[in-house]
Amino acid sequence: MAGAGAETSRVATGTDGRPGPAIKASPYAWYALGILFLVYVLNFIDRQIITILAPDLKRDLGLNDADIGFLYGTAFAVFYALFGVPLGRLADAWHRVRLLTVGLSVWSAMTALSGLATGKLQLSAARMGVGVGEATAGPAAYSLISDLFPKNMRGTALAIYSAGLYFGGGISLMIGGFIVEGWNEAWPGGGPFGLVGWQAAFMAVGVPGLLLAAWVATLKEPVRGLVDGVPTAPSPTPFKGFFEELYAIIPPFTLLSALSRGGRALAINIGAAVLLTLGALAMIRLTGAALQWWCIAFGYYAVFSWAGSLKRRDAPTFRLIWGSKAFLATILGYGTVAFMSYASSAFAPVYALEVLGEDAGTVGFWVGGLGALAGFLGVILGGRMSDWLRQRNEAGRILVVIFGLLAPIAPIVVAFTTRSEPGSADFIRFTAFASLAGLLASSALGAAAATTQDLVLPRMRGTATATFFLSTTLVGLALGPYMAGQVSAMTHSLSTGVLSTLAIVPFGLIALIIAYRSVPAAAASTIERARVAGEAV
Repeated sequence: MAGAGAETSRVATGTDGRPGPAIKASPYAWYALGILFLVYVLNFIDRQIITILAPDLKRDLGLNDADIGFLYGTAFAVFYALFGVPLGRLADAWHRVRLLTVGLSVWSAMTALSGLATGKLQLSAARMGVGVGEATAGPAAYSLISDLFPKNMRGTALAIYSAGLYFGGGISLMIGGFIVEGWNEAWPGGGPFGLVGWQAAFMAVGVPGLLLAAWVATLKEPVRGLVDGVPTAPSPTPFKGFFEELYAIIPPFTLLSALSRGGRALAINIGAAVLLTLGALAMIRLTGAALQWWCIAFGYYAVFSWAGSLKRRDAPTFRLIWGSKAFLATILGYGTVAFMSYASSAFAPVYALEVLGEDAGTVGFWVGGLGALAGFLGVILGGRMSDWLRQRNEAGRILVVIFGLLAPIAPIVVAFTTRSEPGSADFIRFTAFASLAGLLASSALGAAAATTQDLVLPRMRGTATATFFLSTTLVGLALGPYMAGQVSAMTHSLSTGVLSTLAIVPFGLIALIIAYRSVPAAAASTIERARVAGEAV
């Protein structure tokens, strides 16, 4: 372990002989970051490919735009978010490389199995499995990167890792478009084993993940906190916290967890369950989408239960995450960016295919390729800018998140009001403005992620990452694409559906203004607030 830490960071030594904060990342840190980047690329290939396959799925499985929004967003997001919490806890205590290896194997296998689905329920189950597997990636990778790179380089490193999101999303469209079009042309009635194009595409992107998992397993585990000058010893009981979190977040065990905290805690827990049930019933009556709203109610209730349990089990972590106005405002503010950007990225291929009439190969190449390039540039430039601003202003990274919320509005409007005939210049217009919107929105990701890491102690980074993804997924991914799809199904206008998601912007702006005002004080008092809550620091 000590050798791995020495190889993965260049650590300064203080006058007392104890290790101080690192001042520069080592070559091995960049090598490891490259592998983690590939993992995130595959993460989003497996997650995003459903968008280019949407017309075929709608035709063969009898789905509509609301169903696509549910499958792309909610079915994946709720399980990704919920299992991200106990797996985030496990990333804080166990071997993160092993955790990531297992998770990558699981989500790759579930992606391949998506190609065997014969209906919405089976595909939903596979997407839920993808969500569980992918829930390992964020906590493990964010924690590893934070222990590989010093604080002054962390925004850039996380931005490079996060760029895999856009490469993966773009590549998935290119791969999916070429496979489904080529396969269906070669075998119009079904190819080997009776598979049609969309089934072959799922399998083609799922299987390579098993090979990448073997490479990930060769990475070295860095010493926690060494890069910040506060090395942390490994936990003697790494799975204890994992099972505690699982017990606290998965119903009906949540009721027993609440009961163990007393009658008042149980009453509050039951009250939250009742309110969420009533809310779900109301939304089901309004939209008819029972599976969507039961999943949302299940997810929000589970998170509420987990937060209440965490307060008792780990008061310092609760204090720095759920008890921090700065932390909550940051993740909710970025959640609204995700709400808008996930909706537009989910339906951009569908819009080009169904509204503009382009073929799958063309859409995959241009929308996917330019989208990948734009997202990569945006997240890298945003990460660099966030590091530069933070050196001058403790809350400087929040300015980048605000930019990522406001700047994409105009390009989204232009892109999703485009109408054309196949082959016309308007497809170029749509692709250019959709890509520009992705570039601008992606600038916020590295800034928001780095801010959350700066607001907690090293041992809390996995849990902080899981909480960050709760907002990104349960606010952004679970609701944004579904809202766009539901409004589209109700109005018979995909343009109206996507543009309706811009209604979230004022709420995001309010949250980010609160974050900007509160981050400096929160960052300066992190250790003090943790100590007051009982942390031995």
